[in-house]
Amino acid sequence: MPVQMVGPFPLEVFWLIELLLVIALVFIGFKRPIYEAMAIAFAFTIVMTGRYDLFWSGLLGPTTSGLFYIIVGFLVFAHILGKTRVVEKLINIILAVIGGLPGGAGYVALFGSCALATMTGTGPGNVAATGVFTIPAMIRSGFPRHLAATVEMAASMLGNQVGPGLNLVAFAILSTLYPDKYSLSTFWLGLYIVFGWLLLQRWLTLLAFCKYYKVQPVPKEERPDLRTAIKEGWSALLIPVFILGPIIIDSLFKDALVARYGPDGAKAFSASVLLMAAGFCTFYALLIGRKEIPGGFNFRGVFAMFRDSLKGVVPVSATIYLAYAIALVFQKVEMSEAIQTWFLGLGLGKVGWAFWIVLFTCFLGMVLPGSSQVAILGSAIISTGAAVGIDPFLVAVVMPAITGVMEGVTPPLALAMYTAMGIARSKFWETAKLTYVWVLAHGVVTFLLLVGLLPIFIN
Repeated sequence: MPVQMVGPFPLEVFWLIELLLVIALVFIGFKRPIYEAMAIAFAFTIVMTGRYDLFWSGLLGPTTSGLFYIIVGFLVFAHILGKTRVVEKLINIILAVIGGLPGGAGYVALFGSCALATMTGTGPGNVAATGVFTIPAMIRSGFPRHLAATVEMAASMLGNQVGPGLNLVAFAILSTLYPDKYSLSTFWLGLYIVFGWLLLQRWLTLLAFCKYYKVQPVPKEERPDLRTAIKEGWSALLIPVFILGPIIIDSLFKDALVARYGPDGAKAFSASVLLMAAGFCTFYALLIGRKEIPGGFNFRGVFAMFRDSLKGVVPVSATIYLAYAIALVFQKVEMSEAIQTWFLGLGLGKVGWAFWIVLFTCFLGMVLPGSSQVAILGSAIISTGAAVGIDPFLVAVVMPAITGVMEGVTPPLALAMYTAMGIARSKFWETAKLTYVWVLAHGVVTFLLLVGLLPIFIN
């Protein structure tokens, strides 16, 4: 299909710009919730493309996606983790171990929030759950308010790298482009390796900030006793094992699963492993946190907790659902193919492509949620990266880092930054300026990953 050009750009690029402007106008200009902006954007997409025949198929299409239900399951799990105070038990263990180091409160925030990030997949939610403990502790140990806010923000947004969410959308796109070539579990391990590099970058950045601001350890009287913290929180340490265990089994023991259950059984196990982990870990969190359930560990108390989770789960789920719907429409009008053809015509190599895509997604993150970026442009990103010689698996596992992680830390969208600012009571401009230091460091690491200078070890 020939690409229709408008000046130097294909028509589809103008469609994308118009869509971004509509979302920005509704979300930023009229200050409406992002899910309302996405609903209006879906209707606008139908009108803009003139494909009225795609309205119902696009709107109902996401209901058939198993990945969407995995996202919802982990959003509920994140709510239960906070309400049962399981997160607080994890943070107390970390605080007892490293809180006595200079700048120890920052390391507690870094590792505590990253630990929660592996379980939940929501940056602003991580800030809200852990920041109420870590940000005041950082401020009391000498962190400037804006630094405390950005440390928590930078750590919590890693949830979009490894917690189930837009990375599942990335895997769905990768699987569509390369059917049956990659397993979800192998993909998940790749996400964790990228997560490890980003965690190292944040630790080094935090180390530099601690030396610059000369921050102190957490006061001894505020640090829990290690033995007591482990006694009270050891059961919470098993949650990452319950999440990663089945994933590792599925990835590393594929042949054994095929031999035991057959190809179809192994494929079904791979498709359901994350949803199973979400359900089991939710039940486990209720069990070990049962004393914290308002109304007690009974049907009424548990039902009330799940009912209350709707306030946080539904808006995020609706946003992701509508992003899927918009992506389905763009898939039918072959937007990805048009942008890919145009972009490849620019003649960039690996280095130029990697630099451009990191910069471009950083800009998009200022106005567009990462899930929308991946759903709308994920196919074009993976395809053009592969066309310039970069492994598509590598592009796919780094894509959540340059879209979803960036989205929460690049103003004006920057929901994680605003959440952290509210807890720290820091000023906007001084927080925003420091935020871009984290953004720059994050961008350098993702660029080095894409060009292959930082290995991911698996394929």
